[in-house]
Amino acid sequence: MNEMSDAIALEIAGKAGNAMYARDHAARALGIRLEEIRPGFARMSMTVRDDMVNGHDICHGGFTFTLADTTLAYASNSYNAVAVAQTATITFTSPGRRGEVLTAVSEERSHGGRTGIYDVVVSGEDGRAVAQFRGITQRIKGEVVAGLPVSQ
Repeated sequence: MNEMSDAIALEIAGKAGNAMYARDHAARALGIRLEEIRPGFARMSMTVRDDMVNGHDICHGGFTFTLADTTLAYASNSYNAVAVAQTATITFTSPGRRGEVLTAVSEERSHGGRTGIYDVVVSGEDGRAVAQFRGITQRIKGEVVAGLPVSQ
């Protein structure tokens, strides 16, 4: 890609991410914040609230999964082609703590045809890995932002 097409792809990713976030009631209700988006990449964060803590006084794994899955969604939809998760796996490596900001980074590993593979790392404030997540996505009909070009 040349510089101009890179700039256009970055603009498309930003517009797609902002449009998704405006409609993403679940992410906003959980306090998940979109921090960065570019083609095939997203970074999001979430503060572990009291209502996200389980009986072991750590972040419930379902909330960690939701943060990772949401970050996957933004990375895979960054081209403005609608993509949904087909399958996902997660390995929990360290607990999230009450009051801690968890950050998830999703990076595209493969993208061809209608299928994409993305790895997401969820980290704690001290940089330790809280979870490793892999998601496989499937493109379906539609655009995230109607009329905006699909960048790939």
